[in-house]
Amino acid sequence: MVEAPNRQELTSEQLAQLAAEACDDRKAVDIRLIRVDEVSSLADWFVIASGLSDVQVRAIARSVEDQIEAATGRLPLRREGQKEGRWLLLDYGELIVHVLTPSERTYYDLESFWGHGEQVRFVSSTPAVIS
Repeated sequence: MVEAPNRQELTSEQLAQLAAEACDDRKAVDIRLIRVDEVSSLADWFVIASGLSDVQVRAIARSVEDQIEAATGRLPLRREGQKEGRWLLLDYGELIVHVLTPSERTYYDLESFWGHGEQVRFVSSTPAVIS
């Protein structure tokens, strides 16, 4: 298989950052990166973000898939919650992306459950436009 010239190998941290940026592109709220490699064998990083509706949750997840595929040629190993759209999970092995509606996020409280991992709040590199 011939690789496309723009595709690259990313570290798990770079992959998490790319996923967070893809979430931000679709206006996700409260994007968090949690490093879990020292406390779990599930993955190295979690990215957790909220979408304000089922439609936005799906759009955020699609943005993550598209951007990771464009950058690395990779697709998720597993995808869960596509139909319901309240909690969508994309599993890339070393990275697991959770996109949830605010009510689902509050109910499951993944940040507290994984609170022993190093948490980083994502800050967009795109400046806000003030009118």
